[in-house]
Amino acid sequence: MNQAHLSIRGIRKTFGSFTALDSISLDVRKNEFVCLLGPSGCGKTTLLRIIAGLEHPDTGAISAGGKDITALPPAQRNFGMVFQSYALFPNMTAAQNIAFGLKSRRLGKRDIAEKVRESLDLVDLWEMRDKYPSQLSGGQQQRIALARAVALSPDFLLLDEPLSALDAKVRHKLRGEIRALQEKIGVTTIMVTHDQEEALTMADRIVVMNNAEVAQIGTPREVYERPASPFVADFIGAINFLDGAELQERGLRGAGMMAVRPEHIGAEEPGSRGGIPAVVRGIEFRGPFYHVMLDVLDSSGEPLGRPMTIHVSAQHYQQLGLEKNKKLSLRLPEERLIAFEPQAAAK
Repeated sequence: MNQAHLSIRGIRKTFGSFTALDSISLDVRKNEFVCLLGPSGCGKTTLLRIIAGLEHPDTGAISAGGKDITALPPAQRNFGMVFQSYALFPNMTAAQNIAFGLKSRRLGKRDIAEKVRESLDLVDLWEMRDKYPSQLSGGQQQRIALARAVALSPDFLLLDEPLSALDAKVRHKLRGEIRALQEKIGVTTIMVTHDQEEALTMADRIVVMNNAEVAQIGTPREVYERPASPFVADFIGAINFLDGAELQERGLRGAGMMAVRPEHIGAEEPGSRGGIPAVVRGIEFRGPFYHVMLDVLDSSGEPLGRPMTIHVSAQHYQQLGLEKNKKLSLRLPEERLIAFEPQAAAK
């Protein structure tokens, strides 16, 4: 494993009686793209602000490149930061916004001009260099903010929910551009987001946070396919929680709390041997698939009051002739069942 480029150890932060972070430890490797993911109030933005030097921890330490930076002010950390609100100077053009930070480094006019040109070329906005923020779209403003951050050749790039103020189509486009830019310039990046899809598509590793603690650290595939707790399973993607004892009664291996993703559940015509009887209660069209809500039935065909959801492709939807109140037989592949340790299920 690569040596940690950024090391966070035992970070604790309180605001009065409120605990924002509780003993957070994390290593980030050089050139890695890490997403801090979690619900509002989980502590992810506070952690990013502590990394940036905008907040100070009550206890714990942070080192970058082997150097303790816990007490360093933001200006001495060489971190580039991009905010949700863009934070561009409204009375400056795009080029002037980027040049502003470079001037504080006492660079010559020629060097500043070259850096501005390089940065605008990176985000493909050179032609917008003389436009003011009010003349730019939200997506263009965020790309200028990104260009301003990378112009300083930072050791780390910190992104605080940079896409949350944009509409869905622009957000989808920009997340690909940000990841491509990060890979091109090779800068270690930490991004805060509450959007699961952003984290899954952009990150090398995801740090899932909840209630001021780290719930799980892993690759997107690891946290999706092998969630460490019911919270992680429920927060990242859709999930069905199951009772292990009931699964055993139906001939499946199970113990304690189990779970399965909707896309891993098979659906067949009713009466299939070994299937779980269910009835359709609602259908939502999701474009490439249908999100189908069902009630599990007992042996007499009565609803047990245990809802489940499955994802059905458009083709399979047509084949089954799905509609409300239609009965189905569900199949749960054992290799797709997720089992939780008792202590994880209790959280």
